[in-house]
Amino acid sequence: MRKTALSFMLVILVVFLAACGGKETSSDSKKSNDNGDKITIKFAHSAVESNSRHEAALKFKSLVEEKSNNQITVEVFPNEVLGSEPQMVEGVSFNDIQMVAASTFAQYEPKVDVFGLPFLFETNEQAWEALDGPIGEEVFSGLLDDNLRVLGHFENGFRHVTNNSKPIEKVEDLKGLKIRTPEMPILVSIFESLGSNPTPMAFGELYMALQQGTVDGQENPISNIHATKFYEVQKYLSLTSHSYSPTTVAISDEFWQTLTSEQQEIVQSSLKEASTFHRDLVMKDEETLLKELEKEGMKVNKPEVASFREASKSVYEEYEDTYGKDLIDRILKAQE
Repeated sequence: MRKTALSFMLVILVVFLAACGGKETSSDSKKSNDNGDKITIKFAHSAVESNSRHEAALKFKSLVEEKSNNQITVEVFPNEVLGSEPQMVEGVSFNDIQMVAASTFAQYEPKVDVFGLPFLFETNEQAWEALDGPIGEEVFSGLLDDNLRVLGHFENGFRHVTNNSKPIEKVEDLKGLKIRTPEMPILVSIFESLGSNPTPMAFGELYMALQQGTVDGQENPISNIHATKFYEVQKYLSLTSHSYSPTTVAISDEFWQTLTSEQQEIVQSSLKEASTFHRDLVMKDEETLLKELEKEGMKVNKPEVASFREASKSVYEEYEDTYGKDLIDRILKAQE
C-alpha cells in the first residue's frame, strides 16, 4: 500500500512539474515582449510598389515605428515576393509571416467572401459600414481558429472588367470570354453566371497571361488596373461594379499574443489610421486614374447593369448554405 501511495504521489509530482515547465500561459506570453527587445513585423501583400495599397502599407510602417519609438520595425514585402496571396495567408496562419493584406481568406472561413456577392453594395460607404461593424466582426472572427486575427480592411473597391475583344455593354457580351479571376470561389461563380469562362490565377502571373493571350480579359478595381499597367495589354475597360472586394489585413494571433497591451494598441491604431488613409486615397484618385487610363488608350464604357444583376441572382441561391440566408438578409437589411 505504501509503495502504491508513493508511486501515485510521484506521478502527481511529475505532472505538476511538467505543467509548470510547459507552454507559457496567454498572460505570460503577452509579457514576453515587455523587456525592451526589438520586434520585427513582416507585412506581405500582392500589389506592385506603384499601387496605393503599398502606400498604405508604408503608412502603417511609419505609424508603428513612430509610435513605438522604433521598438517595433515593420518590413513591407509587396508584389507577391513572399508567394501568392493564398501562400502568404497560409504563412501568417503558420506564423512564418506576421501580417498580410489579402482578399483570399475563404479557404479558412468561407463566410468572409459574403461581402463579394454580386451587386450587394451600391456605394463604398455601405461596404465599409458592413465590414467595420458588428456583422464584419462576426464574420471575420471565424478566422481565429486558423491563427488569423483580422485587424481591419484596406480599400480595394468595386471590381470592373477589362478585355481585348469589345466593350462589355450587356451580359451577353461576356459569353465565352476567358476572364481571369483571383482564387476566390465567389468571383468564379459570378463569372460563370454571366456566361464567361472564369480562370483563377495568381495576380503576379496575370500581366503575362494577358500579353500572351492566355486569357481574354480580367476583372479588378481601377487602382489595380492602373498600377499594374494593364492598359498596355488590354483595350477595353467596362465599369461593371459587379462585386465589392476589400483587402483584409490579418496578423498571426500567435504573434499578437506575444505583444504587450500597449504594443497591441500601437499596431491596431496604426492599422486603423492606415486603412482610413487608403480609403480616402482610393476614392480621391479614382476619377484621375480613369482619365489616365483613357489617355493611355483604354476605351472606357459604363454598361447598364440590369442584365448583369439579373443573370447573377443565381449566385445568391448557390451560396445561401455557405454564408447563411440570415447573414445575407442582415447585410441587405442594414442598407435599407
